[in-house]
Amino acid sequence: MPWIDQNCCTGCGICVDECPVDAISMNVDTAEINITECIRCGVCHDICPQGSIRHDSEKKAEIIKANVEITKRYMELYAHLLRSPEEADKCRRRMIKHFINEKIIAEKTIEELEKLA
Repeated sequence: MPWIDQNCCTGCGICVDECPVDAISMNVDTAEINITECIRCGVCHDICPQGSIRHDSEKKAEIIKANVEITKRYMELYAHLLRSPEEADKCRRRMIKHFINEKIIAEKTIEELEKLA
C-alpha cells in the first residue's frame, strides 16, 4: 500500500498529474492518496522527485514492534486482572495463534493470486 511521507512532500503536484486513476489529490500543501481508488501501479512512486511516496514494506519493522508491544500490554492486563501469570502466557499463545492464522491467510491468498497468472 503506498503512502506519502508528509515530511518530504513539497506539494509539487507531479504525482497528482501523473496518477492514471486520479487517486492522488492535494490536501493543503501535500499530496494525499485515496487508497480505495489506488491501483498500486507504482507510477507515483517512480516519478516523485522527492521520494515522498513510500510503500508499506518499509514499515515492516514498525509493524512488528507494534504487534509485540500490543501483545505485551495484553499479557500485562491479563496478569493484572486475572492475577495469574499462567493467564498471561495463555494470552501470549493466543496471540501467536492469531499471527500464525494471519500468515496462513496471506500464504493462501498469494497461492490463489499466483493462479491468476
